[in-house]
Amino acid sequence: MKRIAQAVAVTAICAGSQVAAQSCGGTYTVQPGDSLSGVVDNLYKNAAQWTRVHQANIATIGENPNRIRVGMKLTMPCINGLPTGLPGGEQVTAARVEVVQSETITTATTAAATTANDDLNIRILTAGDYAPFTQKGLLNDGMLTDVVQNAFSASPDVDSFKIHWIQDWSAHLDPLLTESMLDVGFPWFRPDCEGDPTQYRCENFLFSDPMFEMLILLFTHKERRILFRTDNDMIGKTLCRPAGYFTHDFEKNGRNWLSEKKVTLKQPATIKECFELLESGEVDAVALNEFTGRTAMKDLGLEDTVEIVQSRPLSIEGLHVLVHKTHPRASEMLAAANAGLREIQTNGVYQRIIDEHMTLIWEAF
Repeated sequence: MKRIAQAVAVTAICAGSQVAAQSCGGTYTVQPGDSLSGVVDNLYKNAAQWTRVHQANIATIGENPNRIRVGMKLTMPCINGLPTGLPGGEQVTAARVEVVQSETITTATTAAATTANDDLNIRILTAGDYAPFTQKGLLNDGMLTDVVQNAFSASPDVDSFKIHWIQDWSAHLDPLLTESMLDVGFPWFRPDCEGDPTQYRCENFLFSDPMFEMLILLFTHKERRILFRTDNDMIGKTLCRPAGYFTHDFEKNGRNWLSEKKVTLKQPATIKECFELLESGEVDAVALNEFTGRTAMKDLGLEDTVEIVQSRPLSIEGLHVLVHKTHPRASEMLAAANAGLREIQTNGVYQRIIDEHMTLIWEAF
């Protein structure tokens, strides 16, 4: 039996007794002559929102945003009240909603969490300072925290779980998960294990289905724009990504950008240093996930000088729950995570979570 409760305090404050309602978001059918940026500009009055629409339709469009086809049905998320009037849109009100941080209540986790009971008592490991995915103080402690909590709550084989926040990411994989001090961790990228199964994470960990997929983009200087329509366009370029970040996307699908020295990669200690190198002209582009890059642009005051390369993302990367292969119940825990994820994707909870968080994220930009 599942013994989990979630307490979420929500206060809706309406301006008056009458609450205005209208349709926001919905489904758009691609017409002859459409491009993704053109559709987005028409519906959202801001072509820069193409990345948000692309992310919401990755399964339909694929990695290349230019490959939309006539008749393709695209999900248009509600962003700042737009678009309106599309079929399948949700009714939204003018109510102001104040969300108070949720608290997850579980049964006590004991040292017997990994014993062979019929149900699973799972100790989940994460850390903060990874907005918008995991961060104390954000809505439900971040988008991926929200997804993971709901997935494990919905999984029929999970008896109880507890999320442990340990603010030393470098200790998560080893020793905390390697030694089964805790059971599963999130959110982690899965390298290209098919292309190179000898990579550390591939050799030592099992991964859930992606809890969220996001765009990895190129950020470049407006005065030194670069073209990126095919991988060959990047030959000879110099890119920047901070030390410690993954680099498998530079190698996968036959790119071999680093191993064959097709591109030069600079890896300073911080994101700020990457953008300083971009400003000085020492690198052609900074390669980061969309949210980290956009946040850095805003925080560093670079919105007038730096832009996103619009033609295509560098890659699409999933964030996963992972467990060490030596864990005695590794397969069962991943199966439970995947079952819960499928359940919330089917019943609509997953999309609600993503839409709620995305609305807040885009308001910040």
